[in-house]
Amino acid sequence: MIAIGAVTAGGAPLSGPISFGDVALSLVLVAVAVVVSRWQRVGLEKDMAVATFRSFAQLVAVGYILDYIFKGHGALTIVAVAVMVGTASLTSAGRARRVPGSKLVAAAAISVATAGTLGVLAALRIVPVSARAIIPLGSMIITAAMNTTSLVMTRLHDDLAASRREVEARLSLAQSSRQAALPWLRASLRSGMIPTIDQTKVVGLVALPGAMTGMILAGASPILAIRLQLVVMYMLLGGNAFAALIAGQLTVRRLFTPSHQLIKSLRRTPG
Repeated sequence: MIAIGAVTAGGAPLSGPISFGDVALSLVLVAVAVVVSRWQRVGLEKDMAVATFRSFAQLVAVGYILDYIFKGHGALTIVAVAVMVGTASLTSAGRARRVPGSKLVAAAAISVATAGTLGVLAALRIVPVSARAIIPLGSMIITAAMNTTSLVMTRLHDDLAASRREVEARLSLAQSSRQAALPWLRASLRSGMIPTIDQTKVVGLVALPGAMTGMILAGASPILAIRLQLVVMYMLLGGNAFAALIAGQLTVRRLFTPSHQLIKSLRRTPG
């Protein structure tokens, strides 16, 4: 079992605990970005200010909440994960709002990906069943599943709309809705899963991912950090597969009527 958060004697941390004063000093870099935006008349100064304030407020609030959960209130772990799943589902559904019932599709895909992936890790005793492990790992799975679900839903909707004449021709040959949509379903699954696959291919060569970097900065042995990062990458691959499969299958059902016809909004779409 990987001991999440363990720090070994593999080396000293990069620095001591970061204070809020250090955080304030790092705003110098935000100021540089604001100056560049104003100098080049990009017009993103307001967005940067809002993003900076929101990130500070949100992360500080979450930090205190997690600190409370970790200190003897592990029963709230399920609530924390449920809130993350709900927020991710609403975000994903908003991106794919043209898919009927997108909220239900997104919620199902992200929930299955999260429960399935965390369930496998826990059942195999790869990670401990504790708030300190489940919440951060769950957040990674949920974020990746959210992006995959959005990609699959939007890609499938847009491709079926653009190719509606070919789809209807396949339907006229007595194919079921799933058979008629199969080429575009496969393409949407590929578009949803390829980013994670490509990231896994180049991990360590192009970039050192967040989990590994965080452990190394905290003073952990690079070998321990690598083992954790491998689990995380394989976890994300599995979670994205769950999300893509569920999102694709449910989206097909939503884009066809019970009588195996494209829904009206797709038949009205030029293409």
